[in-house]
Amino acid sequence: MLESWLDFHRATLELKCRGLDDAQVRLASAEPSSLTLLGLVQHLAEVERNWFQRVLAGLDVPPVYEEESGYALHPDRGLDEALTIWRREIARGKEISAGRSLDDTGRLVDGPLTGVEVSLRWVLIHLIEEYARHNGHADILRERIDGVTGT
Repeated sequence: MLESWLDFHRATLELKCRGLDDAQVRLASAEPSSLTLLGLVQHLAEVERNWFQRVLAGLDVPPVYEEESGYALHPDRGLDEALTIWRREIARGKEISAGRSLDDTGRLVDGPLTGVEVSLRWVLIHLIEEYARHNGHADILRERIDGVTGT
């Protein structure tokens, strides 16, 4: 059930970007925030990589983007590339979690809680929460770009 809810929120993010061009997904449409739909997709690719590869699998992988949060926009990167990278990170995360028990654990690798053990269940719940929060941001950004609302 947790994987299904996470997939629902992943699909919602993609729907929020559907039909928009690169200029639109780069638009910080909810001033004074500099948040963009493209930045959200990039950030969530970083989130996927961090929690599945670094925390659960214990891999020493670099960030996807130069700025570790992923929010910074690069003039040569657009939505198609960002979605491809995001989907790749999702697929890798699914490979890592496949066949694992929800009680399997990994360790936080940075920040004030470095070394704290978390379960796959905890990671999935955290990602559902993170996507839900950012999908709320995406709702506002999309509505301000072209008036589209809903999932």
